[in-house]
Amino acid sequence: MAWDFRTDPQYQEKLDWAAQFVKEKVDPLDLAWPHLQYHPLTAQRRSVVLPLKQQVRDQGLWACHLGADLGGQGYGQLKLALLNEILGQSSWAPIVFGCQAPDTGNAEIIAHYGTEEQKAKYLQPLLDGELFSCYSMTEPHAGADPTEFTTTARKDGDEWVIDGWKFFSSNAQTAEFFIVMAYTDRDIGPYRGMSMFIVPRESDGLTIERNFALFNEASGEGSHALIHYDGVRVPSENLLGGEGQAFAVAQTRLGGGRVHHAMRTVGVAQRALDMMCERALSRTTKGQLLARKQMVQAMIADSWIDLQQFRLLVLRTAWLIDETKDYMKVRKDIAAIKVLTPRVLEGIARRAIQVHGALGLTRDMPLGGMLVGGIALGLADGPTEVHQQTVAKELLKLYQPADGIWPSAYLPPRREDAERALASLIEHEVGSL
Repeated sequence: MAWDFRTDPQYQEKLDWAAQFVKEKVDPLDLAWPHLQYHPLTAQRRSVVLPLKQQVRDQGLWACHLGADLGGQGYGQLKLALLNEILGQSSWAPIVFGCQAPDTGNAEIIAHYGTEEQKAKYLQPLLDGELFSCYSMTEPHAGADPTEFTTTARKDGDEWVIDGWKFFSSNAQTAEFFIVMAYTDRDIGPYRGMSMFIVPRESDGLTIERNFALFNEASGEGSHALIHYDGVRVPSENLLGGEGQAFAVAQTRLGGGRVHHAMRTVGVAQRALDMMCERALSRTTKGQLLARKQMVQAMIADSWIDLQQFRLLVLRTAWLIDETKDYMKVRKDIAAIKVLTPRVLEGIARRAIQVHGALGLTRDMPLGGMLVGGIALGLADGPTEVHQQTVAKELLKLYQPADGIWPSAYLPPRREDAERALASLIEHEVGSL
């Protein structure tokens, strides 16, 4: 039996390089070009970003979530978790390291289910960060509940015709293609009657009606779209994975996506904790450093404890995925870290804001964005409450109801059983003297 919390020394060297590289070379992009990481590169940005991507490739850290056949490293989820802790601290870092969401999951869908022509047109440019994609699933009246979806796709000769509305389709304004979930057979229900399609950006009838901004963003900075698909026609080969296979296709991206959200959140939360500790050691009130105040010490201690528990569960879940090679076998664990992701980030970000005082509320500090990010992660890839149900259901499968009317831990019969066992043991010992 072996328990080992050490990182392979050679990989630790790569992690050390990545941490310094992100701090020195990538962080400045967040300050110079905020909100532009999902926009096509201009000549100016290209001259800076492409050399950085090449340095990442030279270190063998490019697109680590993908196998070697797709140009990645195939390092596995555990190594990816350790790297993503670093990348989560910068909004540009996933772009520079070739592992930005939602493009990572969409690339896996194209790799598994796309035609050779689709792979040539979309996959490699997507992996290279030369174009961006959109996952268009949730609907304005239904949220993430597929049983309430109304978007349909009907066959018309060699084409599919898509009609409906989608909501909060992230990065739609710069996406070159959309992966859209729609009913192809309402009579057999959502889980066997929905299909997934590639819809090119230039398709007639595809209209972005509005880009919604989060409440810490300016109105013009929104990137979450309300989209109208009004008689959008796509060729039959744009059906992904076969008719009625939408949920099988979706699991290709959602299982890994939820884990990767958690991995990056470890890094974001660590950054918030770092800022909290620095502030506590820098600010004096009523003649004493904040770091000497017991309430502030409690905030720091609770934040560190929450973060370490969360980090260990994320790493264990990543290890289980590597061991089983099956997201469904780790469903409970993935759901558990998805529940913890917003809780931990919200809690630490809120405490950090409190320690910073009024300054923490301003746009001159990144803490407000972290807090909003935590709230958003409670809704992304399914609301927290759904994942709580998953954890409970999976746990309950491991148990059986008690025999009879009393719980198995009911003490009176257990005492009687213990007394009988001890009596027979005593008799055996006396008889052998």
